[in-house]
Amino acid sequence: MADEAGSTISENPFDDASQMNPKNLITVGALSFLLIFSFFALSLSGDSAPMLVSEETEESDDWRAFSVVAPVDTGINVYHDHFRTNETYPDWLLDELGVNKVCDLTFNGSWQERYEADRESCWDTLNASDIVAFPGTKIIGHSPDGDSDILILDDPSDGHGSAVTGAVLNANPDAVIFFVEGFSTEAVIAAANQPLVDVISTSFGAPGSVPVSGIERGTEIAVVEEGKMHAGAADNSPSPAIQDSTAGPPWSIGIAGYAEEGDDQKEIMSGSYPDISADWTQYLPNHDDIDGYHETSGTSFATPRTAGILSYVLQSLRFEFNDDGSGASPEQRQGMLVDGTDSDGNPVLISNADVREALNLSAWYPELDWDPTSGTMPISPVAPCTQTGWGFVNLSNIEPMIAHLNQSSELSQRPGDVVACMNANQDMREAYWNAYPSSPVEGHELFVTGSQGVERRLF
Repeated sequence: MADEAGSTISENPFDDASQMNPKNLITVGALSFLLIFSFFALSLSGDSAPMLVSEETEESDDWRAFSVVAPVDTGINVYHDHFRTNETYPDWLLDELGVNKVCDLTFNGSWQERYEADRESCWDTLNASDIVAFPGTKIIGHSPDGDSDILILDDPSDGHGSAVTGAVLNANPDAVIFFVEGFSTEAVIAAANQPLVDVISTSFGAPGSVPVSGIERGTEIAVVEEGKMHAGAADNSPSPAIQDSTAGPPWSIGIAGYAEEGDDQKEIMSGSYPDISADWTQYLPNHDDIDGYHETSGTSFATPRTAGILSYVLQSLRFEFNDDGSGASPEQRQGMLVDGTDSDGNPVLISNADVREALNLSAWYPELDWDPTSGTMPISPVAPCTQTGWGFVNLSNIEPMIAHLNQSSELSQRPGDVVACMNANQDMREAYWNAYPSSPVEGHELFVTGSQGVERRLF
């Protein structure tokens, strides 16, 4: 377009100052007067108003490429600056996310002052059926279990969910957050049933990855039936992730931890034989103030960071391929996470399996640079997959994944021994989870331990 405009201008005889004789100047002046007069005449015409309104309406309905992540966790501190935004989410987005209540929050004063100011109009009115928008934040919240002291909001004894959601946004600051409070299969299914959700992140499960059933039926619905991605935290112990109900099912991406910005080795207190490993220690928002942060560690935070990375990749591809939706609805999007077109109008379809393959291909094993005092375990040169799966994933994986998925630069295949090792991992998971009954275990309790409730994965 710019080149075409340039050629038009260069052909205009009035564009060259050397040709501007008096006759030409008179002609230009007359044309300018006619154009100005025409403009004012049109602006005063009654017929022009509908055209202008129509154009404004079309612009207001047009929004950016986006991605929706659903952390399922303890609650979220919607008052924290980390979750604020100047964007106004369009009405159609809120409608499609099922929003049936809007809480206009107070953003002056301390956390306690804000909470007290909003109790009567918001917090004391919520119930389990509410899906709540919080204008001025990136959060849409839901509490389908309906059994916490303050629905959706991170209670004073919690903190885990605020940190988890902070990790998502550290990887993709533009993600739309559909936050689900709860630890049940029903809570996961609430996220699975939202057509616009792309990635579900869960960071809770049984201690030691003991072989008990958990949320696997909910995550199976989300991935196998609804085409979404599920990032599940491995345990904060060296236990194998295969039998872990959060990280183990073959449809889930099981995530352990490594010491990013440390010695880049495996964290000892982190699950073994996962899909990938991600950043173990991060600086994340507090749950009981408006601008404070704390350093915390665990697979609980490696997992949502990975969910944010996946979200960033999807959002970028949607922008590139003119895809103005999200999710992978079998009815509306053919089960595709990206359902767009290239510059020539050819369809571009990218599925869960495509993104997962790109994630696996982009993962990497570190050089041996172990610090014996760091609390990490050196990555073995022999079968490192049994320690850390396909390898490590951080923000540096984003561009190679995008390039692979848009076919501008294909990632190299992994070595044969790594592929064989991870094929064996997948075979074991499929055999285990196809045979293992998915039923609730009576009396099995979930709880949080540690400073801010975030030092460990939820048990």
